[in-house]
Amino acid sequence: MFLPNLLQSRRGRLTAFFLLYTTEGVPLGFAAVAVATQLRRMGVGPAEIGAFVAAFYLPWAFKWAFGPLVDVFRSRRFGHRRAWIIGTQLVMAATVLALLWVPLPASLALFTAVLFVHNTVAAVQDVAIDALAVNTLAEGERGLANGLMFAGASLGQALGGAGVLAVIGVAGFGSGIVLVAASILAVTAFVVLPMKEALVEPAIGRGWRAAAAEMRSFAEQSFRSFLGSRAAYAGVFFALLPAGAMSLSLALQTNLAVELGMSDDEVALQSLWSTILSGVAMVVGGMISDRLGKRPTLAVYIALMSLPVLYLMWVLQQAGYVMPRAPGGPAQPELIRHLWIAVLTFSVAMGLMYGTRSAIFMDITNPRVAATQFTAYMAMMNLAIAFAATWQGIAVEAFGYPLTLLIDAVAGVLCLAFLPALKRRADAGDALCDARAQRRARQGSLALAVVCLLFVPWWLLHDPQGAAVGIANTVFTLAFVAAALFFYASTLLQRPQPGWGRVCRVLALGLLLVYARRWIGPMADALAPAVDPALTRAAASMLVLAIVLSSALCLVRIGLAPWPGLAPDPAAGQLGGGPLPQADPSPSAAKAR
Repeated sequence: MFLPNLLQSRRGRLTAFFLLYTTEGVPLGFAAVAVATQLRRMGVGPAEIGAFVAAFYLPWAFKWAFGPLVDVFRSRRFGHRRAWIIGTQLVMAATVLALLWVPLPASLALFTAVLFVHNTVAAVQDVAIDALAVNTLAEGERGLANGLMFAGASLGQALGGAGVLAVIGVAGFGSGIVLVAASILAVTAFVVLPMKEALVEPAIGRGWRAAAAEMRSFAEQSFRSFLGSRAAYAGVFFALLPAGAMSLSLALQTNLAVELGMSDDEVALQSLWSTILSGVAMVVGGMISDRLGKRPTLAVYIALMSLPVLYLMWVLQQAGYVMPRAPGGPAQPELIRHLWIAVLTFSVAMGLMYGTRSAIFMDITNPRVAATQFTAYMAMMNLAIAFAATWQGIAVEAFGYPLTLLIDAVAGVLCLAFLPALKRRADAGDALCDARAQRRARQGSLALAVVCLLFVPWWLLHDPQGAAVGIANTVFTLAFVAAALFFYASTLLQRPQPGWGRVCRVLALGLLLVYARRWIGPMADALAPAVDPALTRAAASMLVLAIVLSSALCLVRIGLAPWPGLAPDPAAGQLGGGPLPQADPSPSAAKAR
């Protein structure tokens, strides 16, 4: 049977990218809705489910790192981006099918690890799809194409969540896994394989060296972009904070649905209607923001997201439903009705926010580095989602549903403090750095040094079994990752002596490895009786303290030193040196996951 090359026609291109994005949404709906629901029915706690969902989002927070690899390595036979898409989709289907042999809940850690690999590969696919879109879509097609991409991702989430749950109710959990893999392979067979992409010369032989050089250039340009202007720097904090309350779109909502006695069909129907309402609201919210202004309307949308969360908090508190309960009890139709009201209302508010938030990030992105900067903002927002999923699972078990919902509602509006700064100056031209860029770098380094110093007494005095220890650990981990990035940035932008540069790189790696502190106890137990567990714990704890304290002192040093790499760019002109070019309207700069 002859299948057409969809890239040849306008309608074909729009159809192709709609379906390609559907393959990205299906696994997300499968894990966040279908699997999370089944795990709660199996008695897995909210904290474990929250960590599971967080692991699913984490690879998307680092997808920017795959860009140079996709750009440099190419195939003459299969096409440049097409080869990456085919390869990644085959691996995605294989990893999903591998889950058939991973029993739940006994092997939840292995199940999570397999899905983590799946999503890492899916993030590479996303980069390749964006690159293909940039090179094949005509300028007049990009606006509609981006809308269809969002719609495809939403449809995929509905199929992976509501659709798989419906299938599970009829044919079992394994059939749902097969459905996810089959949907990915169907797009591979009927969309990707018939594509014809322009041939390019492969960069074999010098590929890894070229990729390494490109990634270094990418990193330097990224750091300059984010630290170079007030709006771009504020955008970092805005992206890392939750854009509104998130609890009713993550595992907390499915956990509660199962506990209240909702069937798989009811959870699937709720997920389906939530997706439909959110998709319609995305279009409406964008239209309103174009008329009334993006920042004022976004502030209203984000505030509205907290209202259904506060409503559900009040309902649960009044009903005395505080701590998580084992699933399988009698259904509570009155509370289920209130959950429906809260979830559907929240879906509308979240949809209103979604597109407007992305448009604001496009506004503050420097046109010279549009793809780099915008993609990184999107990655940081995925990191914020993973962080929210983690702390909410921990908080539900520690404090109960009402207090967790209250914290989420309050935390959701904190980002509004940065909203007034998210306005690019009209006289900014295309300069990457303004006169205050070095000050921002120094202030950021010193602030992270303070956080590292605060970790030292906390680590010595905290109760490892305390209710909030998981939340505190997550906050410190986020600070350590940021500090590691500042160390790496200093090696590029401070132009240090080789010896000091090596120290910064070692400390950056050490801070990332400090994440393993949560496994000190199990590691000590595993080494017993060959090594005294108490001695192992003490030695590991001292090593953690040494890394963090050394990092704090070195952060102070780089915070007090100049950052010549952040000097205003004379090639682009000082702020006020020229008109603002139009931003690149490519799909890479128009999508937020």
